[in-house]
Amino acid sequence: MDRKLFIPILLGTVRKDRQSEKVAKFLFEQVSKHTEIETELFDPREMDLPMDDEGGYSGLKEKNTKWRDAIIRADGLIVIAPEYNHGYPGSLKRALDVLLKEYIHKTVGLVGVSAGGFGGARVIEQLVQVVRELGLAVTFSDLNFFKVQDFFDENGKPKEEAVYRRVDNFLEELVWMAKTLRWGRQNLPSKYNQ
Repeated sequence: MDRKLFIPILLGTVRKDRQSEKVAKFLFEQVSKHTEIETELFDPREMDLPMDDEGGYSGLKEKNTKWRDAIIRADGLIVIAPEYNHGYPGSLKRALDVLLKEYIHKTVGLVGVSAGGFGGARVIEQLVQVVRELGLAVTFSDLNFFKVQDFFDENGKPKEEAVYRRVDNFLEELVWMAKTLRWGRQNLPSKYNQ
């Protein structure tokens, strides 16, 4: 492989006291250690996503050039999605909708976060439809963080060791799909590369 895979991480909420930020920091640390991946963490709090023009996305690419340029360069994406009332936050949808063609034929790994026992399984089910429409290829393996308010210790470390194995399995598939789709983007006829 000529260069590391670039797989940014998108934290999916602007909520105050967001518990999913602990997940984002933990995953950023784990992904940064991976020998085949380069990453960057994106926070919608730092993006220009005005709420006074629903559906009017003209100009948002130019207001969010760091995000746009990262996705153009990216081989894949990790989305951390907290589950709010069985759904995803509006801020996550808004951040994803800034772009379209930049996502096509790249992979995405979905990470569900919830205060309950399902670990964001319902939000992942809903997001599959959204990211599929954006042209992203979803990994088979997801990551789920359940009872997130109790999942980490005071230093931000997981209380259970099994999560490290789950993260490794998640990243193994994400890397495989990112490599496969990178090869495809580089070798298929141009009509398939949007």
